[in-house]
Amino acid sequence: MKLQDKVAIVTGAASGMGRAIAQLFAAEGAKVIVSDLNVEGAETVVEEITAKCGTAVAVAVASNVAKEEDVQKLVDAAVNEFGTLDILVNNAGIMDNFVPAGDLTDELWERVFAVNTTGPMRTIRKSLPIFLEKGAGVIVNIASAGGLNGSRAGAAYTASKHAVVGLTKNVGYQYALKGIRCNAIAPGGVETNIGSTLTAPNSFGMERAMSGIGINPRNGKPEEVAKVALFLASDDSSFVNGVVVEADAGWTAY
Repeated sequence: MKLQDKVAIVTGAASGMGRAIAQLFAAEGAKVIVSDLNVEGAETVVEEITAKCGTAVAVAVASNVAKEEDVQKLVDAAVNEFGTLDILVNNAGIMDNFVPAGDLTDELWERVFAVNTTGPMRTIRKSLPIFLEKGAGVIVNIASAGGLNGSRAGAAYTASKHAVVGLTKNVGYQYALKGIRCNAIAPGGVETNIGSTLTAPNSFGMERAMSGIGINPRNGKPEEVAKVALFLASDDSSFVNGVVVEADAGWTAY
């Protein structure tokens, strides 16, 4: 049990990587706040966890990380339900229809940043007082290969995930002496339903973004990313801080 008696929040946990992370964390002894805008999906994940791990180890919380009031309620829910918070996993994210800079609207830019970047900033900001009081805490941000490279998505998504990488490094270093670690995972292609946030892909932007897809060795499974998150959340990575772990079968190594 690598996370015995730890309390974790996982955002975007109703499906995909978030679901896999929540399930694995619970199996490793954590009490999990399963957070998602889709509360029905989150409740289904809680039912799945309960069936495998027993009762009182997971709670579903409806939250939109783009809303400050929801972020406040989310972290408060962890404290109210389980007494504290030890691990924060910022997984919630949306795509941007591959829209290039020339076609980008303020509305799309702001919506993507609200979920992908401002949301993690707010959950971190809300969690830090708890971590500082305890002198311990772990943050795992889900970035993207798009946060390390220039054209794995549109302009807004790419910029938002680059910002997550910078936020990760900043928080990791600045709070390193306070017992707090902050790392990120940069997944490549993973078989999740994030594609459902693609509604009307921009043909030019998608063509440019997909030009390198042929060198992708393979797509990953959500469970494979969850194992990386477990490593970063556990004491196994006690000397790892402020880094981005690429989980992409070697795609970005080319």
